[in-house]
Amino acid sequence: MGKVFLVGAGPGDPDLLTIKGLKAIKQADVILYDRLVNEELLNYASKDTELIYCGKLPGNHTLHQDMINNLLCEHARGDKIVTRLKGGDPFIFGRGGEEAQLLKESGIPFEIVPGITAGIAAPAYAGIPLTHRTLSSSITIITGFNPEKDSNEYWRNLVGSVETLCIYMGVKHFPEIAKRLTENGMDVNTEVALIHWGTLPKQKTITGTLATINEKLHEIENPSMIVIGKVVRLREKLKWFEEIAQS
Repeated sequence: MGKVFLVGAGPGDPDLLTIKGLKAIKQADVILYDRLVNEELLNYASKDTELIYCGKLPGNHTLHQDMINNLLCEHARGDKIVTRLKGGDPFIFGRGGEEAQLLKESGIPFEIVPGITAGIAAPAYAGIPLTHRTLSSSITIITGFNPEKDSNEYWRNLVGSVETLCIYMGVKHFPEIAKRLTENGMDVNTEVALIHWGTLPKQKTITGTLATINEKLHEIENPSMIVIGKVVRLREKLKWFEEIAQS
């Protein structure tokens, strides 16, 4: 019996991979990697390592999840070290929990290797601290995949409890998300930032408020992180990454 490593590859910048993640890449016989994994990381693999692309776009999956599950089990049962390489962190909207469950139920040894998730890294590179002693003492992380499915009660509870809101997979539906938030009590003047390709040289950030940001949405696309809250106002003072790039 082999073993599976469920590895978070980080948010994009290859230097943000953990040392344990690097070790899992180097020792792998097989690597199954996702669309948002920086392919520079594959250069650390052995020349004999089998590389399997598992990228997923909305409505266009190279490999469906059940096929990925089968490959993980098949290769591990073949006495191979398998590294399942995922963008960000495997347990933050990465289906790592589902894959770990499958491996446990199948009696296949596995390890979880956490990664730096985009919800933390992208704002940091944009100069937005998610917590701040005078502005925010809590973070809420959600997916904006299909806001129309969520009830008004869900949005009311969210608005009533959130200080800093981070939204994954929300660009396409952001006008509806903003509408649901403001209809359920969030101030239309609440600050918003969208960070495209966070941590990479091509990173781009736009800012505004819930009332004004829709006018700028044409300037950005997926993959992007959305941050909503008072902490966004610190970006103008702390946008260190752009300043380094321009120097």
